[in-house]
Amino acid sequence: MAKKKRSVLKRQRQEIKRRMRNKMIISKIKTLIKKTKEAVLNNNPDFDKILRDTIKEIDKAVGKGIIHKNNGARKKERLTKFIRKYKVQLEPDKK
Repeated sequence: MAKKKRSVLKRQRQEIKRRMRNKMIISKIKTLIKKTKEAVLNNNPDFDKILRDTIKEIDKAVGKGIIHKNNGARKKERLTKFIRKYKVQLEPDKK
């Protein structure tokens, strides 16, 4: 079996690092989406801040090319649609 060149080995090391970094960011986005939905359902007053952080992370991932721009747009739209649907139902009457 032929030996692998040094450049091939370096490229493999780089791919592993990038794959792990991308996986961490995607996992973080999924966690933030879950936290945002939970905050809306529990009528948490800090849900605006959590929503901003979530959208910020999605935009950063799109900018770095970790997720496709349409995928990022779809995630944000589904999240805002969820918020519009459940936020109205959970708001207490202010009379």
